[in-house]
Amino acid sequence: MALPHDACFAIVAPAGPARLDTQKATRWFAERGYRCRIYPGALQAQGYLAGVDQQRLQDLHDAFADPAIDAILCMRGGYGSMRLLDRLDFELIRHNPKPLIGYSDITALHTAIYRRTGLVTFHGGMLNADLLGAKQQPTEASLLAQLGGQVRSGEPIAHPAGYALTCVQPGVASGPLLGGNLSMLGATLGTIAELDTKGCILFIEDVNEPLYRVDRLLTQLRLAGKLEGIAGVLVGDFAGITTVALTPLLQDIFGPLGVPVLAGWRSGHCDPNVCLPLGARVRLDSVQQALLLQQDLFKA
Repeated sequence: MALPHDACFAIVAPAGPARLDTQKATRWFAERGYRCRIYPGALQAQGYLAGVDQQRLQDLHDAFADPAIDAILCMRGGYGSMRLLDRLDFELIRHNPKPLIGYSDITALHTAIYRRTGLVTFHGGMLNADLLGAKQQPTEASLLAQLGGQVRSGEPIAHPAGYALTCVQPGVASGPLLGGNLSMLGATLGTIAELDTKGCILFIEDVNEPLYRVDRLLTQLRLAGKLEGIAGVLVGDFAGITTVALTPLLQDIFGPLGVPVLAGWRSGHCDPNVCLPLGARVRLDSVQQALLLQQDLFKA
């Protein structure tokens, strides 16, 4: 169900550690009429991981199982989500559906949960860098509007007007919006989180990857058969690479497929960071530079 007016957010850290100002976090939610519960792993650090695997896994399971929790917000990305995949209780998640929010390394959780449960999750702002980091709108607004059920079937997923989009290949296509961080999509090939891309609108983004490595990652997906049968492509932010520099590669990779490709979408490691409902059916029109939601995100 959509977030109630006094929703309680679980704060979890399935991947890397970060210093969390608990008072600032609690105040941020209270100012918006929400509450938060900070789970133990979000306050721990084990090198490049936020707590040991068992703690991070337990936090996720506890957050999904607790009926008092309305949404699960990841603190940050980094690395570590993949280490949990073979121990995730997907039946628990299936029977206790609630929004999971995050991006970057959290892509592994998004793809695994969709593959095993079919649930919609949210590629949206995380606590530290995005929400407490005061990123520009519509970072916060797009996240809370989607979680609150205010973006309905037949309505556009708004993109900030001040940021240009590029029609790499013209066309219109519909399908479930799937994907996330390109490096993670490559890393999860051959695992339980491997994405089934048939008929989907593929969304990709990344950070600190030079152009040749983006080429290598896209070629990896192509050779693995993951680009066969996709309906369209939405290209998010590739921090460090301009859309102008990226476009020839996109044309080379996706041109033979004859599918619509829209690039420059402000989602990913960028400011602003527009929320996207992964697993939801959308309509991509690359000529009109529009993304339309084709289903309600929550049951009435």
